[in-house]
Amino acid sequence: MSRYKDAQCRICRREGCKLFLKGERCYSDKCSVSRRNYAPGEHGQKKAKLSEYGTQLREKQKTKSYYGVGEKQFRKYFEMASNKKGVTGENLLQILESRLDNVVYRLGFGTSRAEARQFVTHAQFDVNGKKVNIASYLVKPGDVISVRENKKDNSTIKTNVEANAVRPVPAWLEKDNEKLSGKVLRLASREDIDIALEEHLIVELYSK
Repeated sequence: MSRYKDAQCRICRREGCKLFLKGERCYSDKCSVSRRNYAPGEHGQKKAKLSEYGTQLREKQKTKSYYGVGEKQFRKYFEMASNKKGVTGENLLQILESRLDNVVYRLGFGTSRAEARQFVTHAQFDVNGKKVNIASYLVKPGDVISVRENKKDNSTIKTNVEANAVRPVPAWLEKDNEKLSGKVLRLASREDIDIALEEHLIVELYSK
């Protein structure tokens, strides 16, 4: 899957909000959105009026960037959400929140989803005692995510846990700092999403 390799802060500026792609930098005064709250590029300060399609597309792009998911996989998740009972948009967000890299990030083991994804792909975590190195692995209620026994001396993870100790863990997760583990109490609900997303726009875009 191709990855965006340009400056991550440009994505946040394009979307006009913090997507927390750079970890600690996003919480500091160095955040580009705080310093330059307009789109990147020569004409970034000009307010362009978006069409209905443009608005829907921007919402999809913002959601993809927030969770670090490519187009092919994002469409797959949308199809999964469409086939589930309930509201398609909320189902989609629930699936995205259930990704292992996102759960590792939510538990505070990574400062960003990109770092959490790297930890997972480098086999730093177990799920229910078994090694899982697939970032897109979807967790279920009752699953226990823990740092692998032979990786518990990882200084970066320890530093992240200390730095994120004051940040609240979502209500659908439970964290044990001493054991470097977390448990999925339930799947995420719409109220658990901490960024302003209008998922109905994505549904409208894919329904055309």
